[in-house]
Amino acid sequence: MSDGTTTGTVDWNDDDMATNFANVVNIQGTREQIELFFGTNRTWNLGEGSNVRVDLTNRMILTPHAAKRLNSILTGVVREYETRHGPLTTDES
Repeated sequence: MSDGTTTGTVDWNDDDMATNFANVVNIQGTREQIELFFGTNRTWNLGEGSNVRVDLTNRMILTPHAAKRLNSILTGVVREYETRHGPLTTDES
């Protein structure tokens, strides 16, 4: 039995989409928004006391609701990746 609602589809238009590579990410947030910064680490030979150069390429600004949704989806994708390919480690883990 139908409740009278209809479901539509999402039309993903990628005509103006750009693709960038990032091996560095940083996040900051306020009450109104969450900002994700993406960039590329340009430092190859890191010695003691060396500075790290990161060229920032993109900043994505999300609502807290969209950020929570992204977190949920990304957590699932990483979990699936680790199931197939083994655990990933980061500086934080």
